[in-house]
Amino acid sequence: MDDYADFARAVYATGILSDPWLWGEPRFRLNGVIISPELARRLAEAAEAVTYLHQELVDILLEAPDVMTSFYRLTPFQELMWRASGGLWHGMARADVFVCADGRIQCCELNSDTPSGQPEAVWLNQLRLAAHPGATDPNADFPTRFLALLRESHAKRTEAPLASVGIVYPTELTEDLCMVAAFSRWLEAERIRVVTGSPYNLRRTPTGIALLGQPVDLILRHYKTDWWSERRPVWADAEGYPDDEPLTEPLLALLDADLQGEVTVVNPFGAVVTQNKLSLAFFWKEMARFSLEAQELIRRFIPETHCLTQISLDQLCHEREQWVIKSDYGCEGAETVCGPFVTPEIWEKSIELALPERFVAQRFFEARTDAEGWTPNYGVFVLGGGAAGFFTRLSKTSTEYSALTAPTFISS
Repeated sequence: MDDYADFARAVYATGILSDPWLWGEPRFRLNGVIISPELARRLAEAAEAVTYLHQELVDILLEAPDVMTSFYRLTPFQELMWRASGGLWHGMARADVFVCADGRIQCCELNSDTPSGQPEAVWLNQLRLAAHPGATDPNADFPTRFLALLRESHAKRTEAPLASVGIVYPTELTEDLCMVAAFSRWLEAERIRVVTGSPYNLRRTPTGIALLGQPVDLILRHYKTDWWSERRPVWADAEGYPDDEPLTEPLLALLDADLQGEVTVVNPFGAVVTQNKLSLAFFWKEMARFSLEAQELIRRFIPETHCLTQISLDQLCHEREQWVIKSDYGCEGAETVCGPFVTPEIWEKSIELALPERFVAQRFFEARTDAEGWTPNYGVFVLGGGAAGFFTRLSKTSTEYSALTAPTFISS
């Protein structure tokens, strides 16, 4: 299966993965990324440390609600999600981790809201493991650990067994279908009933929550927190969203059932804060609020980050090659501008149009490239605080538009 056409047929045959091509080019790389056991340990350590930092952040914000309000300036419905969560935010996350040219490990962000890549990480490794003799698959146990996470989350609410799961996702986006299919297959193999739908299909019942009219024990939330709330542009010249109103009815129904202990939500809605990239700036601006151990971890793993409202814009313009700007909830390349990879004109225009309260500036770091010039972005999955697998993207620019996804193995 070293011919990409043969591989593409195998991809379709999984019944989970699709689209082995993107814009007419291969989406996957057949040759795997091989990491040493030592590097795997270091990457896992970094991901777990960053997850721990976000938990300490949440503890600090719960103790200082005035700081929380003044620093984040959430919309009313984002504030509602945060308060209703009681500080619960974590179940499944993916840390984006890089090895720098100087050997340091840096984590540019933690995707703690609706992390993706799980189907590719599991099935791509399965399809290509035989072509890498002597290597081991670090994602082999991911489905088992995923199921354990859901069961443990459910068990914290009730002693009854987990019998049904509702997967809530943006049904209009086809790129999420492979994830829904993967989660459904893993759950149904355990004889757990699965219902899938959008937030608009949620309804409150006298005893809990229903999705498409069917009561469920747990909601697996793959619909971003900022999409449940008011939607606001991040660029000064951007038009407003056509669907900018919060999802009031389904959100209130789900939050109420959650608060009454009648349904479990994974990931919990506290991710509205941990996913916000202003948190990365909070680590640096309010470092003294953290424990000494956490302060050391911030300096070690989190690149220097500042709110755009608290850094000189002239400095950013003059130091283009030293900075990256990112919007608070952006997950697309259009809301991340990497200074070294754009022209001075594009950089200055981006700085001019970025709404300062919605952006952070993060210190650029030079990531290590492989022999072919590809830069690995090691997505380290974290389930319940523990590292649980790898999802590697290879790129030659700062955005994922030109990226390849590669299987990831650990050398023996």
